[in-house]
Amino acid sequence: MTSVNVKLLYHYVITNLFNLCFFPLTAIVAGKASRLTIDDLHHLYYSYLQHNLITIAPLFAFTVFGSVLYIVTRPKPVYLVEYSCYLPPTHCRSSISKVMDIFYQVRKADPSRNGTCDDSSWLEFLRKIQERSGLGDETHGPEGLLQVPPLKTFAAAREETEQVIIGALENLFKNTKVNPKEIGILVVNSSMFNPTPSLSAMVVNTFKLRSNVRSFNLGGMGCSAGVIAIDLAKDLLHVHKNTYALVVSTENITYNIYAGDNKSMMVSNCLFRVGGAAILLSNKPRDRRGSKYELVHTVRTHTGADDKSFRCVQQGDDESGKTGVSLSKDITDVAGRTVKKNIATLGPLILPLSEKLLFFVTFIAKKLFKDKVKHYYVPDFKLAIDHFCIHAGGRAVIDVLEKNLALAPIDVEASRSTLHRFGNTSSSSIWYELAYIEAKGRMKKGNKVWQIALGSGFKCNSAVWVALSNVKASTNSPWEHCIDRYPVQIDSDSAKSETRVQNGRS
Repeated sequence: MTSVNVKLLYHYVITNLFNLCFFPLTAIVAGKASRLTIDDLHHLYYSYLQHNLITIAPLFAFTVFGSVLYIVTRPKPVYLVEYSCYLPPTHCRSSISKVMDIFYQVRKADPSRNGTCDDSSWLEFLRKIQERSGLGDETHGPEGLLQVPPLKTFAAAREETEQVIIGALENLFKNTKVNPKEIGILVVNSSMFNPTPSLSAMVVNTFKLRSNVRSFNLGGMGCSAGVIAIDLAKDLLHVHKNTYALVVSTENITYNIYAGDNKSMMVSNCLFRVGGAAILLSNKPRDRRGSKYELVHTVRTHTGADDKSFRCVQQGDDESGKTGVSLSKDITDVAGRTVKKNIATLGPLILPLSEKLLFFVTFIAKKLFKDKVKHYYVPDFKLAIDHFCIHAGGRAVIDVLEKNLALAPIDVEASRSTLHRFGNTSSSSIWYELAYIEAKGRMKKGNKVWQIALGSGFKCNSAVWVALSNVKASTNSPWEHCIDRYPVQIDSDSAKSETRVQNGRS
């Protein structure tokens, strides 16, 4: 018997230990009870129960009271009714060569350069980053930056964000048939673009939400803000009964493209693309039947108390006064450490008993025999989770999490495919990944999906959902016209990607 089979047998026995013990005991008790006569029951009542009513009655009342209290005070389930990912128009598609031209035009239009771009070293640097990024030739750029000369104005930035948010919401309301006036809670997150009136106010105005809607606008919270918004909406739904919560996650490219010479600030130009998602949540019991998922857990980890974590992703001015977002060389180490802390909190909530025991044993062994036990046991999360949506922040981020969680290529397929097709759409990327899994026909009833988001601060946030049915792709899914061309095979040497056609669903 192989080690894999031994582990599976161990997992089965430990996970089903209660059932393995309970059913034989039940059979024994049932066998004894079947042999009881009427006289035996009378004897039991008169000899025991009648003389212990003072003890039994309060015990029974306490049990009933405790059960009622639990039912009344337990948090109500939060359902994901539907979500919609924005698909930009085809004329906004930006191949790698087109993106390079945008960089050139943005720098050329910079007044401080007097219309020249003499130094070509920056162009070669950006080209190398692009080719190794894992992004393909069908990502989308904002309309303002596609013009010549590019528009970096506030008006162009507002137009980009409004197109994304309104486009996602119109499709969401069309698919769900929900009246916008039924929305009781609204949470919008956009890290880098926060105008006045706020983006949440723009949603209220555009869709004529009711005057007592509880609206929130989250800014500056990075690519992990999407899960933060879900967590906030969840807490609000636990307080405000029988209502809908609307969550909108997006980011702005137009207003934040960097035109300077600082290489640590140029990297973000190569990764971020246009995208956004709108999510409809509900705490109404009747919505369970028509919903896609139920929220099981949210776990938030913030390591900002550490200076290295706090500064690894930071917005600021370069030497010439141009504003950009710098990514430090420590970001991979910081991300790995923050993810481990998040997993340490989430693991006990979702892992089966068999994995908890193995981790506990190695933990004790390492404490007792420090030299002989070099590493803690890495739990097998695939025993608890069926699908993984890792934030498509970049190829290196996906590689690190794939290694640390001991995942197979198919487990990170949704993340790599999203990065290739849509780029890093910031906080909304985890929703494009979920849409990918649905479009492949892989989401079955009872499956659990883990969304892992990473962002500045430094933060790692997780959301775990369980499918309430065999989930099909939504109408107007962003993958509707291209799912058969994925996954892509990425050449690890050149880091250039070529598409391997997949026939039908896999």
